[in-house]
Amino acid sequence: MFTFSGFIQLALVKKVYDLSKTTAGLRHNWSWAALVMGNTGGHNRSMRIPPGNGPHQVGCTDLMVGHSIEGTFLRLYYPCHDSEVLERPDWIPTREYFNGLADFMKINRSISERIFNYLFGGCEIPAVWNASFKSCGKCPVVIFSHGLGAFRTLYSAICCELASQGFIVAAVEHRDESASATFYFTEKSEVEQQKEQASCKPSSVNPPHLQQQWMYYRPLKPGEHEFPLRNKQVKQRADECIKALDLLIEINTGSPVENVLRTQFDWSTLEDSMDLCKIAIMGHSFGGATVIEGLCKEVKFKCGIALDAWMFPIDEEIFPRVKQPIFFINSEKFQWAGNISRIKKLDSAFFPRKMITIRGTVHQSFPDFTFLTGYWLGKLLKLKGEIDPNVAMNLCNNACLAFLQRHLSLEGDFNQWDALIDGKDDNLIQGTNVTVLQSSI
Repeated sequence: MFTFSGFIQLALVKKVYDLSKTTAGLRHNWSWAALVMGNTGGHNRSMRIPPGNGPHQVGCTDLMVGHSIEGTFLRLYYPCHDSEVLERPDWIPTREYFNGLADFMKINRSISERIFNYLFGGCEIPAVWNASFKSCGKCPVVIFSHGLGAFRTLYSAICCELASQGFIVAAVEHRDESASATFYFTEKSEVEQQKEQASCKPSSVNPPHLQQQWMYYRPLKPGEHEFPLRNKQVKQRADECIKALDLLIEINTGSPVENVLRTQFDWSTLEDSMDLCKIAIMGHSFGGATVIEGLCKEVKFKCGIALDAWMFPIDEEIFPRVKQPIFFINSEKFQWAGNISRIKKLDSAFFPRKMITIRGTVHQSFPDFTFLTGYWLGKLLKLKGEIDPNVAMNLCNNACLAFLQRHLSLEGDFNQWDALIDGKDDNLIQGTNVTVLQSSI
Protein backbone atom coordinates (compact mmCIF):
# COMPACT_ATOMS: atom_id res chain seq x y z
CA MET A 1 0.00 0.00 0.00
CA PHE A 2 2.89 2.24 0.55
CA THR A 3 5.48 4.04 -1.47
CA PHE A 4 8.94 2.69 -1.87
CA SER A 5 10.45 5.75 -0.16
CA GLY A 6 8.77 5.05 3.15
CA PHE A 7 5.57 4.27 4.90
CA ILE A 8 2.59 6.17 3.68
CA GLN A 9 2.39 9.45 5.27
CA LEU A 10 1.15 7.73 8.33
CA ALA A 11 4.01 9.66 9.67
CA LEU A 12 1.27 10.76 11.99
CA VAL A 13 2.95 8.91 14.78
CA LYS A 14 6.33 10.32 13.84
CA LYS A 15 4.92 13.85 13.78
CA VAL A 16 3.20 13.45 17.12
CA TYR A 17 6.25 11.80 18.66
CA ASP A 18 8.66 14.46 17.43
CA LEU A 19 6.36 17.34 18.28
CA SER A 20 5.73 16.04 21.78
CA LYS A 21 9.44 16.49 22.53
CA THR A 22 9.63 20.15 21.45
CA THR A 23 8.83 23.37 23.28
CA ALA A 24 6.90 24.43 20.18
CA GLY A 25 4.65 21.47 20.67
CA LEU A 26 3.99 22.49 24.25
CA ARG A 27 3.51 26.14 23.37
CA HIS A 28 0.87 25.35 20.76
CA ASN A 29 -0.71 22.66 22.94
CA TRP A 30 -0.50 19.95 20.27
CA SER A 31 -2.40 17.09 21.83
CA TRP A 32 -3.67 13.96 20.15
CA ALA A 33 -7.13 15.49 20.32
CA ALA A 34 -5.94 18.52 18.37
CA LEU A 35 -4.45 16.34 15.69
CA VAL A 36 -7.61 14.35 15.24
CA MET A 37 -10.08 17.25 15.24
CA GLY A 38 -12.40 16.48 12.40
CA ASN A 39 -11.33 12.87 12.89
CA THR A 40 -12.86 12.57 16.39
CA GLY A 41 -10.62 9.67 17.26
CA GLY A 42 -10.81 5.98 16.59
CA HIS A 43 -12.72 4.51 19.51
CA ASN A 44 -16.05 6.25 18.91
CA ARG A 45 -16.19 4.58 15.49
CA SER A 46 -17.41 7.72 13.75
CA MET A 47 -15.08 6.74 10.93
CA ARG A 48 -15.58 3.36 9.29
CA ILE A 49 -14.56 1.31 6.30
CA PRO A 50 -17.50 1.23 3.86
CA PRO A 51 -19.22 -2.12 3.36
CA GLY A 52 -19.66 -3.68 -0.06
CA ASN A 53 -22.42 -2.38 -2.30
CA GLY A 54 -23.33 -5.74 -3.84
CA PRO A 55 -26.30 -8.00 -3.06
CA HIS A 56 -24.35 -10.39 -0.82
CA GLN A 57 -23.31 -10.09 2.79
CA VAL A 58 -19.55 -10.62 3.12
CA GLY A 59 -17.72 -13.11 5.29
CA CYS A 60 -13.99 -13.44 5.89
CA THR A 61 -11.55 -15.83 7.51
CA ASP A 62 -7.81 -16.46 7.67
CA LEU A 63 -6.07 -19.43 6.15
CA MET A 64 -2.52 -20.64 6.75
CA VAL A 65 -1.50 -23.88 5.09
CA GLY A 66 1.99 -25.06 5.97
CA HIS A 67 3.20 -23.66 9.27
CA SER A 68 6.69 -22.75 8.06
CA ILE A 69 7.87 -19.62 6.30
CA GLU A 70 7.37 -21.42 2.97
CA GLY A 71 3.65 -21.91 3.65
CA THR A 72 0.72 -19.84 2.36
CA PHE A 73 -1.03 -17.19 4.44
CA LEU A 74 -4.07 -15.26 3.27
CA ARG A 75 -7.33 -13.66 4.27
CA LEU A 76 -10.31 -14.93 2.32
CA TYR A 77 -13.36 -12.76 1.55
CA TYR A 78 -16.49 -14.44 0.18
CA PRO A 79 -20.30 -14.15 -0.09
CA CYS A 80 -21.90 -15.45 3.10
CA HIS A 81 -25.29 -16.28 4.55
CA ASP A 82 -27.04 -13.54 6.51
CA SER A 83 -26.24 -13.94 10.16
CA GLU A 84 -27.72 -12.53 13.36
CA VAL A 85 -24.34 -12.90 15.06
CA LEU A 86 -22.19 -10.25 13.44
CA GLU A 87 -18.70 -10.78 14.81
CA ARG A 88 -16.47 -8.47 12.82
CA PRO A 89 -12.68 -8.83 12.93
CA ASP A 90 -10.40 -6.03 14.03
CA TRP A 91 -8.88 -4.14 11.13
CA ILE A 92 -5.41 -4.39 12.72
CA PRO A 93 -5.33 -8.02 13.88
CA THR A 94 -2.83 -7.88 16.77
CA ARG A 95 -0.42 -5.52 18.50
CA GLU A 96 2.51 -7.02 16.59
CA TYR A 97 1.19 -5.33 13.45
CA PHE A 98 1.27 -1.99 15.27
CA ASN A 99 4.85 -2.79 16.21
CA GLY A 100 5.67 -3.60 12.61
CA LEU A 101 4.30 -0.27 11.43
CA ALA A 102 6.38 1.48 14.10
CA ASP A 103 9.55 -0.34 13.10
CA PHE A 104 8.88 0.48 9.47
CA MET A 105 8.73 4.17 10.38
CA LYS A 106 11.68 3.88 12.77
CA ILE A 107 9.80 5.18 15.78
CA ASN A 108 9.30 4.10 19.37
CA ARG A 109 7.02 1.05 19.60
CA SER A 110 5.34 1.87 22.91
CA ILE A 111 4.42 5.43 21.92
CA SER A 112 3.26 4.49 18.43
CA GLU A 113 1.18 1.59 19.74
CA ARG A 114 -0.76 3.93 22.03
CA ILE A 115 -1.41 6.40 19.22
CA PHE A 116 -2.36 3.71 16.70
CA ASN A 117 -4.66 2.15 19.25
CA TYR A 118 -6.26 5.53 19.92
CA LEU A 119 -6.86 6.25 16.24
CA PHE A 120 -7.51 2.80 14.82
CA GLY A 121 -7.91 0.37 17.72
CA GLY A 122 -11.71 0.29 17.46
CA CYS A 123 -11.83 -0.13 13.69
CA GLU A 124 -13.39 -3.27 12.25
CA ILE A 125 -13.54 -4.85 8.83
CA PRO A 126 -17.07 -4.76 7.30
CA ALA A 127 -17.30 -8.55 7.03
CA VAL A 128 -18.58 -11.32 9.30
CA TRP A 129 -15.81 -13.41 10.83
CA ASN A 130 -15.97 -17.12 9.90
CA ALA A 131 -19.49 -16.76 8.48
CA SER A 132 -20.82 -19.70 6.50
CA PHE A 133 -20.23 -19.52 2.77
CA LYS A 134 -23.28 -18.86 0.58
CA SER A 135 -23.37 -20.59 -2.76
CA CYS A 136 -24.35 -18.11 -5.46
CA GLY A 137 -23.26 -19.96 -8.55
CA LYS A 138 -19.64 -20.42 -9.52
CA CYS A 139 -17.66 -17.51 -8.14
CA PRO A 140 -14.90 -15.80 -10.09
CA VAL A 141 -11.63 -15.55 -8.16
CA VAL A 142 -9.33 -12.61 -7.43
CA ILE A 143 -5.89 -12.87 -5.82
CA PHE A 144 -4.91 -9.57 -4.15
CA SER A 145 -1.34 -8.42 -3.41
CA HIS A 146 -0.67 -5.71 -0.82
CA GLY A 147 1.85 -2.88 -1.07
CA LEU A 148 5.18 -2.25 0.60
CA GLY A 149 4.80 -2.01 4.39
CA ALA A 150 1.21 -3.25 4.32
CA PHE A 151 -0.37 -6.61 5.20
CA ARG A 152 -3.42 -8.70 4.37
CA THR A 153 -6.14 -6.65 6.11
CA LEU A 154 -5.50 -3.11 4.87
CA TYR A 155 -7.50 -3.23 1.61
CA SER A 156 -10.77 -4.50 3.01
CA ALA A 157 -12.93 -1.86 1.27
CA ILE A 158 -11.87 -3.19 -2.14
CA CYS A 159 -11.95 -6.85 -1.14
CA CYS A 160 -15.36 -6.57 0.54
CA GLU A 161 -16.83 -4.85 -2.50
CA LEU A 162 -15.70 -7.67 -4.77
CA ALA A 163 -17.00 -10.34 -2.37
CA SER A 164 -20.35 -8.55 -2.06
CA GLN A 165 -20.62 -8.83 -5.86
CA GLY A 166 -20.08 -12.59 -5.80
CA PHE A 167 -16.28 -12.93 -6.04
CA ILE A 168 -14.01 -15.02 -3.85
CA VAL A 169 -11.00 -12.88 -2.95
CA ALA A 170 -7.73 -14.11 -1.43
CA ALA A 171 -5.66 -11.26 0.06
CA VAL A 172 -2.16 -12.69 0.38
CA GLU A 173 0.13 -11.68 3.24
CA HIS A 174 3.60 -11.72 1.75
CA ARG A 175 6.62 -13.23 3.47
CA ASP A 176 9.31 -11.57 1.38
CA GLU A 177 10.08 -9.08 4.17
CA SER A 178 8.07 -6.37 2.41
CA ALA A 179 5.11 -6.56 4.82
CA SER A 180 5.48 -4.41 7.91
CA ALA A 181 4.70 -7.55 9.91
CA THR A 182 3.66 -11.14 9.36
CA PHE A 183 4.15 -14.44 11.13
CA TYR A 184 4.63 -18.17 10.73
CA PHE A 185 5.36 -21.06 13.09
CA THR A 186 8.31 -23.21 14.06
CA GLU A 187 8.39 -26.51 15.92
CA LYS A 188 8.76 -26.35 19.69
CA SER A 189 11.42 -28.48 21.25
CA GLU A 190 10.36 -31.40 23.44
CA VAL A 191 11.72 -29.53 26.46
CA GLU A 192 9.53 -26.51 25.70
CA GLN A 193 6.46 -28.70 25.26
CA GLN A 194 7.14 -30.50 28.56
CA LYS A 195 7.54 -27.17 30.37
CA GLU A 196 4.18 -25.96 29.07
CA GLN A 197 2.48 -29.18 30.05
CA ALA A 198 3.99 -28.95 33.53
CA SER A 199 2.85 -25.34 33.92
CA CYS A 200 -0.75 -26.33 33.05
CA LYS A 201 -1.10 -23.41 30.65
CA PRO A 202 -4.43 -23.34 28.79
CA SER A 203 -4.08 -24.51 25.21
CA SER A 204 -4.16 -21.81 22.55
CA VAL A 205 -5.97 -21.93 19.23
CA ASN A 206 -2.63 -22.83 17.67
CA PRO A 207 -1.25 -26.38 17.70
CA PRO A 208 0.56 -27.02 20.98
CA HIS A 209 3.72 -28.21 19.24
CA LEU A 210 4.19 -24.92 17.35
CA GLN A 211 5.42 -21.49 18.41
CA GLN A 212 4.74 -18.24 16.62
CA GLN A 213 7.59 -16.43 14.86
CA TRP A 214 7.21 -12.83 13.71
CA MET A 215 8.82 -11.43 10.59
CA TYR A 216 9.11 -7.67 10.19
CA TYR A 217 9.89 -5.38 7.27
CA ARG A 218 13.52 -5.48 6.15
CA PRO A 219 14.94 -2.04 5.39
CA LEU A 220 17.73 -1.48 2.93
CA LYS A 221 21.16 -1.98 4.42
CA PRO A 222 23.69 0.90 4.25
CA GLY A 223 25.10 1.05 0.75
CA GLU A 224 22.71 -1.64 -0.55
CA HIS A 225 21.30 -1.17 -4.04
CA GLU A 226 17.51 -1.30 -4.04
CA PHE A 227 16.71 -2.98 -7.35
CA PRO A 228 18.21 -6.44 -6.60
CA LEU A 229 16.23 -6.65 -3.35
CA ARG A 230 12.94 -5.42 -4.83
CA ASN A 231 13.29 -7.59 -7.93
CA LYS A 232 13.88 -10.66 -5.77
CA GLN A 233 10.88 -9.71 -3.64
CA VAL A 234 8.51 -9.16 -6.56
CA LYS A 235 9.38 -12.59 -7.93
CA GLN A 236 8.70 -14.19 -4.54
CA ARG A 237 5.47 -12.21 -4.23
CA ALA A 238 4.26 -13.50 -7.60
CA ASP A 239 5.13 -17.05 -6.53
CA GLU A 240 3.15 -16.56 -3.31
CA CYS A 241 0.13 -15.36 -5.29
CA ILE A 242 0.38 -18.42 -7.52
CA LYS A 243 0.64 -20.71 -4.47
CA ALA A 244 -2.47 -19.05 -3.04
CA LEU A 245 -4.30 -19.72 -6.29
CA ASP A 246 -3.12 -23.34 -6.35
CA LEU A 247 -4.43 -23.73 -2.80
CA LEU A 248 -7.85 -22.40 -3.79
CA ILE A 249 -7.91 -24.79 -6.74
CA GLU A 250 -7.28 -27.69 -4.34
CA ILE A 251 -10.03 -26.47 -2.03
CA ASN A 252 -12.39 -26.24 -5.00
CA THR A 253 -11.79 -29.92 -5.78
CA GLY A 254 -12.87 -30.86 -2.25
CA SER A 255 -9.41 -31.68 -0.93
CA PRO A 256 -9.29 -31.43 2.89
CA VAL A 257 -7.65 -28.30 4.29
CA GLU A 258 -5.35 -28.34 7.29
CA ASN A 259 -5.54 -24.76 8.52
CA VAL A 260 -2.75 -24.11 11.01
CA LEU A 261 -4.80 -21.26 12.50
CA ARG A 262 -7.73 -23.55 13.36
CA THR A 263 -10.44 -21.06 12.47
CA GLN A 264 -14.04 -22.25 12.68
CA PHE A 265 -14.74 -21.93 8.96
CA ASP A 266 -15.95 -25.04 7.13
CA TRP A 267 -13.68 -25.28 4.09
CA SER A 268 -15.65 -28.17 2.61
CA THR A 269 -18.43 -25.71 1.74
CA LEU A 270 -16.15 -24.20 -0.92
CA GLU A 271 -16.03 -27.41 -2.93
CA ASP A 272 -16.98 -26.72 -6.55
CA SER A 273 -17.76 -23.10 -5.67
CA MET A 274 -15.22 -21.35 -7.93
CA ASP A 275 -15.11 -20.76 -11.66
CA LEU A 276 -11.47 -21.57 -12.37
CA CYS A 277 -11.73 -20.17 -15.89
CA LYS A 278 -12.38 -16.73 -14.39
CA ILE A 279 -9.35 -15.78 -12.32
CA ALA A 280 -7.72 -12.35 -12.00
CA ILE A 281 -4.80 -10.89 -10.05
CA MET A 282 -4.97 -7.45 -8.48
CA GLY A 283 -2.67 -5.32 -6.31
CA HIS A 284 -1.64 -1.85 -5.16
CA SER A 285 1.75 -0.14 -5.49
CA PHE A 286 4.32 -2.93 -4.97
CA GLY A 287 1.30 -5.19 -5.37
CA GLY A 288 0.76 -3.59 -8.78
CA ALA A 289 4.24 -4.70 -9.80
CA THR A 290 3.35 -8.14 -8.43
CA VAL A 291 0.38 -8.18 -10.81
CA ILE A 292 2.68 -7.80 -13.83
CA GLU A 293 5.12 -10.42 -12.56
CA GLY A 294 2.25 -12.78 -11.75
CA LEU A 295 0.68 -12.43 -15.20
CA CYS A 296 4.03 -13.31 -16.76
CA LYS A 297 4.43 -16.43 -14.61
CA GLU A 298 0.89 -17.84 -14.56
CA VAL A 299 -1.49 -18.06 -17.52
CA LYS A 300 -4.35 -19.05 -15.21
CA PHE A 301 -4.56 -15.35 -14.40
CA LYS A 302 -6.80 -14.20 -17.24
CA CYS A 303 -6.32 -10.48 -16.54
CA GLY A 304 -4.74 -8.11 -14.06
CA ILE A 305 -5.60 -4.83 -12.33
CA ALA A 306 -2.73 -2.67 -11.06
CA LEU A 307 -3.67 0.13 -8.66
CA ASP A 308 -1.11 2.96 -8.72
CA ALA A 309 1.56 0.46 -9.70
CA TRP A 310 5.17 0.99 -8.65
CA MET A 311 7.06 -0.40 -11.64
CA PHE A 312 10.63 -0.12 -10.32
CA PRO A 313 10.95 -3.73 -9.04
CA ILE A 314 10.20 -5.36 -12.41
CA ASP A 315 12.78 -6.45 -14.94
CA GLU A 316 11.57 -5.03 -18.26
CA GLU A 317 12.63 -8.14 -20.13
CA ILE A 318 9.43 -9.85 -18.96
CA PHE A 319 7.14 -7.25 -20.57
CA PRO A 320 6.82 -9.01 -23.97
CA ARG A 321 5.77 -12.20 -22.19
CA VAL A 322 2.74 -10.58 -20.55
CA LYS A 323 -0.14 -11.38 -22.89
CA GLN A 324 -3.21 -10.93 -20.67
CA PRO A 325 -5.33 -7.75 -20.47
CA ILE A 326 -4.11 -5.21 -17.89
CA PHE A 327 -5.96 -2.27 -16.33
CA PHE A 328 -3.90 0.46 -14.66
CA ILE A 329 -5.85 2.69 -12.28
CA ASN A 330 -3.67 5.56 -11.07
CA SER A 331 -3.93 8.36 -8.55
CA GLU A 332 -3.40 11.91 -9.74
CA LYS A 333 -0.61 12.78 -7.28
CA PHE A 334 1.64 9.70 -7.13
CA GLN A 335 2.77 8.94 -10.66
CA TRP A 336 5.82 10.43 -12.39
CA ALA A 337 7.25 10.33 -15.90
CA GLY A 338 9.72 7.49 -15.32
CA ASN A 339 7.08 5.21 -13.84
CA ILE A 340 4.50 6.01 -16.52
CA SER A 341 7.07 5.39 -19.28
CA ARG A 342 7.62 1.88 -17.89
CA ILE A 343 3.86 1.28 -17.81
CA LYS A 344 3.63 2.39 -21.44
CA LYS A 345 6.30 -0.11 -22.44
CA LEU A 346 3.62 -2.72 -21.80
CA ASP A 347 1.41 -1.19 -24.50
CA SER A 348 0.45 -3.70 -27.16
CA ALA A 349 -1.39 -3.72 -30.46
CA PHE A 350 -2.60 -7.24 -29.71
CA PHE A 351 -3.37 -7.41 -25.98
CA PRO A 352 -5.74 -4.99 -24.21
CA ARG A 353 -4.10 -2.32 -22.06
CA LYS A 354 -6.14 0.36 -20.34
CA MET A 355 -5.12 3.19 -18.05
CA ILE A 356 -7.16 5.80 -16.20
CA THR A 357 -6.35 8.36 -13.51
CA ILE A 358 -8.75 9.36 -10.74
CA ARG A 359 -8.74 13.13 -10.29
CA GLY A 360 -8.01 14.49 -6.83
CA THR A 361 -6.58 11.23 -5.47
CA VAL A 362 -3.31 10.40 -3.73
CA HIS A 363 -1.42 7.12 -3.45
CA GLN A 364 -3.24 6.31 -0.22
CA SER A 365 -6.71 6.70 -1.75
CA PHE A 366 -6.75 2.92 -2.35
CA PRO A 367 -6.04 1.43 1.13
CA ASP A 368 -8.50 1.71 4.00
CA PHE A 369 -6.59 4.44 5.87
CA THR A 370 -8.27 7.07 3.70
CA PHE A 371 -11.63 6.29 5.38
CA LEU A 372 -10.32 6.31 8.93
CA THR A 373 -8.97 9.84 9.22
CA GLY A 374 -10.88 13.11 9.23
CA TYR A 375 -10.44 15.84 6.67
CA TRP A 376 -7.63 17.87 8.23
CA LEU A 377 -5.63 14.91 9.48
CA GLY A 378 -6.07 13.10 6.19
CA LYS A 379 -4.91 16.15 4.24
CA LEU A 380 -1.95 16.75 6.56
CA LEU A 381 -0.72 13.19 6.17
CA LYS A 382 -1.68 12.85 2.48
CA LEU A 383 -4.05 10.00 3.24
CA LYS A 384 -6.81 11.93 1.49
CA GLY A 385 -6.85 13.84 -1.75
CA GLU A 386 -9.20 16.55 -2.93
CA ILE A 387 -11.91 14.05 -3.88
CA ASP A 388 -14.32 12.44 -1.43
CA PRO A 389 -12.75 9.04 -0.63
CA ASN A 390 -16.10 7.28 -1.07
CA VAL A 391 -16.48 8.76 -4.55
CA ALA A 392 -12.93 7.75 -5.46
CA MET A 393 -13.37 4.20 -4.14
CA ASN A 394 -16.68 3.74 -5.94
CA LEU A 395 -15.08 4.86 -9.22
CA CYS A 396 -12.19 2.46 -8.68
CA ASN A 397 -14.39 -0.48 -7.72
CA ASN A 398 -16.95 0.06 -10.48
CA ALA A 399 -14.25 0.41 -13.13
CA CYS A 400 -12.63 -2.79 -11.84
CA LEU A 401 -15.94 -4.68 -11.98
CA ALA A 402 -16.58 -3.52 -15.54
CA PHE A 403 -13.07 -4.57 -16.60
CA LEU A 404 -13.42 -7.95 -14.91
CA GLN A 405 -16.78 -8.59 -16.57
CA ARG A 406 -15.32 -7.73 -19.96
CA HIS A 407 -12.25 -9.96 -19.70
CA LEU A 408 -13.57 -12.80 -17.54
CA SER A 409 -16.84 -13.03 -19.50
CA LEU A 410 -18.92 -12.55 -16.37
CA GLU A 411 -22.67 -12.45 -16.24
CA GLY A 412 -24.24 -9.42 -14.61
CA ASP A 413 -24.64 -5.73 -15.20
CA PHE A 414 -21.15 -4.49 -14.41
CA ASN A 415 -20.93 -3.36 -18.02
CA GLN A 416 -23.07 -0.40 -16.98
CA TRP A 417 -19.72 1.09 -15.92
CA ASP A 418 -17.87 0.34 -19.17
CA ALA A 419 -17.41 4.06 -19.80
CA LEU A 420 -15.20 4.28 -16.71
CA ILE A 421 -12.65 1.94 -18.31
CA ASP A 422 -12.10 4.65 -20.92
CA GLY A 423 -11.97 7.45 -18.36
CA LYS A 424 -15.37 8.84 -19.25
CA ASP A 425 -16.38 10.58 -16.05
CA ASP A 426 -15.88 14.07 -14.70
CA ASN A 427 -13.59 12.67 -12.01
CA LEU A 428 -11.48 10.57 -14.37
CA ILE A 429 -8.67 11.20 -16.85
CA GLN A 430 -8.25 8.84 -19.77
CA GLY A 431 -4.67 7.65 -19.56
CA THR A 432 -2.47 9.80 -17.36
CA ASN A 433 -2.05 13.38 -16.20
CA VAL A 434 1.75 12.96 -16.44
CA THR A 435 3.61 14.21 -19.49
CA VAL A 436 5.91 11.55 -20.91
CA LEU A 437 8.33 12.08 -23.79
CA GLN A 438 7.84 9.51 -26.51
CA SER A 439 11.62 9.07 -26.66
CA SER A 440 11.59 7.68 -23.10
CA ILE A 441 9.26 4.81 -23.98
